[in-house]
Amino acid sequence: MSAGPRRVPVEEVRRKLQEGAPMIFVNAYPDSAYRRSHLEGSISMGEFLAKLPSLPKDAEIVFY
Repeated sequence: MSAGPRRVPVEEVRRKLQEGAPMIFVNAYPDSAYRRSHLEGSISMGEFLAKLPSLPKDAEIVFY
């Protein structure tokens, strides 16, 4: 049974990052919006879909 998506509080994400947890940030907006404003180190939805088979299996994926 899959856990499915859930909303994650910013504080939880920040804590996990500080602990060094593997995380992938995906900007879920269209690529044009991604180019205008995105978090440093994040990837676009298009890039996410293209890289999906090769992404680390232990990384938490955070869509924003």
